[in-house]
Amino acid sequence: MPPRLRQAVLCARDLEVTVDRLREELGLGEPYRDPAVAYFGLANAVFAIGETFLEVVSPVSEEEPGARTAARQLERSGADVCGYMAMLQVTDLGAARERARQMGVREVFAVELDDIEEVHLHPADMRGAIVALSVPDPAASWRWGGEGWADRSVPGRVAGITLAVADPEETRARWEGIAGAALPACLFEPDIAGAPGIAAITVEVCGET
Repeated sequence: MPPRLRQAVLCARDLEVTVDRLREELGLGEPYRDPAVAYFGLANAVFAIGETFLEVVSPVSEEEPGARTAARQLERSGADVCGYMAMLQVTDLGAARERARQMGVREVFAVELDDIEEVHLHPADMRGAIVALSVPDPAASWRWGGEGWADRSVPGRVAGITLAVADPEETRARWEGIAGAALPACLFEPDIAGAPGIAAITVEVCGET
């Protein structure tokens, strides 16, 4: 299985306002609230869309590095909601980690559980966003969607993300080099606004984008 975008993450100043807006505008189901993200100083909501996921996080503590990173990204964007993280499903995490190491990309978090292995790569090294490399077991599962996510899923998919970066081609080569293959769901464009990061997330729901 080639690498694929499994989950895209937004950061919001007001979690509940953003959740309500997404549910109303996109017709999404009930989100999963993962208590484990409190480890990062965040609160979240995860929507299942087909077999892909759209997450919203919001900083709730200034003491944890994750919350500080989220707050800085919001400040840089100058918006109430901004792109935050891309989560790529890969088949060989060890090989991907080695490729990242050879490129000088730092890991900021790693976890190994019965049903998923994952690392997070430093946003500065990835040139615009935190990137998670994930290997769920079985491959069709997704721990971060919460128990019973298939019952809460709506038809559709998270179709892609657009990254605004200083050097689109160099950044593309870095992402795809680490993932081990092309990433057609990830588009790389020049950062005109001076705010590098995930500029857009494309979601298809009920045949509409």
